[in-house]
Amino acid sequence: MSCQGGALEGNKRSQPGPTSLQETEVARPEEAHCPALLENQLSVSDFVKIQRAFEPREPSQTICMSREEFMQRMAEIVGWGTEEEYGELFDKVDVAQDGFINWDKLTSFMLLILYEKDEQEKATVVPQWKDLEFLPVKHKDTIQKVIFLKNSSRYLTISKEGLLGIWRENLKLQETLPITSDATKLKHLWVTSLVSLENVNKIAVAFTSKEICFYDLLSKEEFPCQYKLQGLKGTPLCMDYWYDPLDANESILSFGDITGKVQALAFTAALISLFEHPVCAHEDAEATVTINWAELLSGSQKCCYILEHKLHHGDWVRQVTYNASLDAIISSTTSNTNTMVLAWREKSKKHLKVTSFNIAQGIHAFDYHSRLNLIATAGINNKVCLWNPYVVSKPVGVLWGHSASVIAVQFFAARKQLFSFSSDKVLRLWDIQHQLSIQRIACSFPRSQDFRCLFHFDEAHGRLFISFNNQLAMLAMKSEASKRVKSHKTSVTCVLYNAVSRQVISSDVGSTVSFWMIDTGQKIKQFTGCHGNAVINTMALDANETRLLTGSTDGTVKVWDFSGYCHHILYVGQEGAVDISQILVLKKTILVTGWERTITVFRPQNFNQFLIQPEKWKGGAQHSDDILCAAFLPPQTLVTGSCDGEIVLWNNSTENAHYVLHPDYQRLLKSKSDTEPQKLLSAGRSHSTHPLANQAAPGACSFRTDTECTNAVRRLCFLEARKNMAVTGGTNLVSCGGSGYVRFWDTFKKQLLAEFLAHSGGGSIIMSTDKSNRYLATGDLDGWLKIWNIEEYCLNSSESKIIQAPPLIRSLQPHEDQISSLEICEPGGHLLIISSSADCSICVTDISSAPVWIFGQTKHWQIEKFSLPKRDTNLMESDIGEESIREIPLLSKEEYHLDPLEHPLLDKKNKDDSTYNKVRLSEVINLGMKYKERNVYKKKTNNFYNGEVTQKSSSVFRSLRIGALKELPEVNKPAFLLTPEKYFREEPEEEGPQISELPSLSETLKATFDEKNLFPKELLDRERKAKQLCQETSSEVKIKRNKKLL
Repeated sequence: MSCQGGALEGNKRSQPGPTSLQETEVARPEEAHCPALLENQLSVSDFVKIQRAFEPREPSQTICMSREEFMQRMAEIVGWGTEEEYGELFDKVDVAQDGFINWDKLTSFMLLILYEKDEQEKATVVPQWKDLEFLPVKHKDTIQKVIFLKNSSRYLTISKEGLLGIWRENLKLQETLPITSDATKLKHLWVTSLVSLENVNKIAVAFTSKEICFYDLLSKEEFPCQYKLQGLKGTPLCMDYWYDPLDANESILSFGDITGKVQALAFTAALISLFEHPVCAHEDAEATVTINWAELLSGSQKCCYILEHKLHHGDWVRQVTYNASLDAIISSTTSNTNTMVLAWREKSKKHLKVTSFNIAQGIHAFDYHSRLNLIATAGINNKVCLWNPYVVSKPVGVLWGHSASVIAVQFFAARKQLFSFSSDKVLRLWDIQHQLSIQRIACSFPRSQDFRCLFHFDEAHGRLFISFNNQLAMLAMKSEASKRVKSHKTSVTCVLYNAVSRQVISSDVGSTVSFWMIDTGQKIKQFTGCHGNAVINTMALDANETRLLTGSTDGTVKVWDFSGYCHHILYVGQEGAVDISQILVLKKTILVTGWERTITVFRPQNFNQFLIQPEKWKGGAQHSDDILCAAFLPPQTLVTGSCDGEIVLWNNSTENAHYVLHPDYQRLLKSKSDTEPQKLLSAGRSHSTHPLANQAAPGACSFRTDTECTNAVRRLCFLEARKNMAVTGGTNLVSCGGSGYVRFWDTFKKQLLAEFLAHSGGGSIIMSTDKSNRYLATGDLDGWLKIWNIEEYCLNSSESKIIQAPPLIRSLQPHEDQISSLEICEPGGHLLIISSSADCSICVTDISSAPVWIFGQTKHWQIEKFSLPKRDTNLMESDIGEESIREIPLLSKEEYHLDPLEHPLLDKKNKDDSTYNKVRLSEVINLGMKYKERNVYKKKTNNFYNGEVTQKSSSVFRSLRIGALKELPEVNKPAFLLTPEKYFREEPEEEGPQISELPSLSETLKATFDEKNLFPKELLDRERKAKQLCQETSSEVKIKRNKKLL
């Protein structure tokens, strides 16, 4: 049951009062975080009782109730709910603050709630769109096709002149490449269509030269043509590709040409080879294999066979597609006869059985919905018709509304809706069930009268592409106005916890920074446009937690105070936008990583200007791929992790690297020129030199899948609470990233001690740990959060690698999208996990079973009222030694033991030591059986009941018998307290000694006070001029006054 349930919904209860909601870990958090408001729980029978209380004895009268009366009577009449809840309901109804309400006011309020709920539900049905956006294309001619490659998360656009545009998933143009054939010397060679062969990582391009070329996406070169199908009888105008997801060897490439033929290539061993190589073919694997259409017709190819029909009789085939649920090839033309043809495929025979639809004036396009079993056609006669594929006589529905020819249709399959676009540039969205137009969009499209339009809806990303000749426009759907609470308007990128102010700081892709109270979840302030329109990727706090550093895609890191003033701008991207992944603030340096193979360094002692340029990192480039993260262990150990899975160990003082760690090998760095990996463990590594999927690759574009980035290091974390690891051995470094693995390293012995699969599914993960290093939190791309107990994990070194995972304490899914940042904090002794996500929310929960709360929800929480386990203070005496009590540093969290120096980045005046508490003792919140057994044992050995003697004791004084203390006899007060007047008398007050006068200021001054030496000359001159002006004006006023008197 959702907390936004209808207020008037029928409610059959066995007892009065709302039913209690049970939290489930798999359930979405909005069911637990939204407040259970009283008006949302009242049933129809409850309202009947309330109505009777407002019924007057005479119809002319009106019953009004004050707040106190309403609270008392409603709690009695309804039979459940507290008086405070009814008081809150009264305040909501009494908007005018008249001090009373009647039945009309109450019903008006409830109707308004239902209206808002209905509007919210409509908003989830009808998509809301962002402003129309024109993409920066480089095409010079008409755009023929837009497709999305799922394997590499790329968009491809191709235009008539043969220019292929490669776009990232965020629609940033990555590269443009010319796609040509041998006939490029011909002046009028055009590209007519493009399809993606996802199962074999290829694309097929059709040309007006009556050729279809197949290009390999996984080749190291720039799109080599692997196969060329030539000798076609007509120019192919449209193509479609389908493959069986259960057997990727089975696939069909269908195409229609200008002669009216519909032909299909049915591949039987696509994963092995699309075509057989001719005997005379070159041995070079990169050479193009030429396939003649006549050879395919003769049946000489064993890897494929041909299906075709000629029912369109010379009309240009405008669209063709193969549908697996119908097992038929659907094609269409603009002719009146045989407008749409369904060619049913018979597997026993290699020919097609055709069925034709005759549609008046023809159609431009069609689309098929497999669940509804409907074909929608875009009619030239301004109609959108819905057809049953087995009924050719008449359509089952006609959608009226367009005033011009309909040129494109496409189903919104998930919502059972239909898009249609007409030549007058009007977009409509139809409800198929009711056959009604539920949305009309008339955007500011180009005003050209003669245009070639392409229509493509990417349902997975909610993007609608419409091209006008060589222009490409996009309409993006807004995120649905669901019942889920949102902390930000856009995706949240980073979250931090400020222990000094007990605040949570969050940033988003809209360049907004928000501040929240951890105790209540209330937003206290917000900074907008921190980096203009650029995305804030990451943030960091200085050691004193009085300055905030934000890193953005605009290539800058800004240093802010908490009043919103920017003190410094650090330029990290000298040649344009960069992707900053981490900012690491140390005592003498600020390190920035994320977009190149070297570390970008700033030295705060040189911060004497507003604009700061980076300085040279002495160690140079030791990574072969982009550095994604870094971590520091005092006194001088720095580690950096890159996309290829390498972890480089540095000496932060000398800035020199000395070792490389990798899951498959380790190597010693003797010098800067030592770049060849010395494989010590295995040679099973595939080198990856291409950037991340969201980075532009220089040179040729690579469409390799993420399999080569399975070892990418996204987060690094030192376990600082583990002391003496250099002597005892064990893990002191944790890494995570690609493919969902968490790895534990010993940086002293340069060894991988353990690795385990934290999240299945192959996606990248992030992590965070508490200060005591007892708990590890991991988050994945699907919004799942897992909490692990690593207190006793990998404490000792071993020769064999551990693959068993540590105890899993809790697993839940607080988010609907990927978790972008994790933070573990301890306000008031409660151990909390804060997570941010791309679903625009920030959640907080604990390590055990507390509900998930969202920052920004209507009802604020109280941390003190959380049923959270507090930290265990029953520690051994040795645990509370000098090592566990240390002062908060002034300059660096990581280098707290070093001598503090004055930091220009921070405040000039250091805070008083009294403002910092001692570091709290670590939590002991084990939920395993071992912990429970230990608690039971403690309870048995520490219970002291009335007069009961403990028989067993774990101490060395177990022979002593310890009983209850005897009660002390009652003690009478002494006489001088009962009758003080007999023993004490008041003596006259004596005059105190005379306080001598203080010497004058002139006598104590060592030098003559000179105002000129105290203030700048500019201020003194300005003050002197102001005094002179004041004297002149006052004299003029006096003169005028005297004249008036005369």
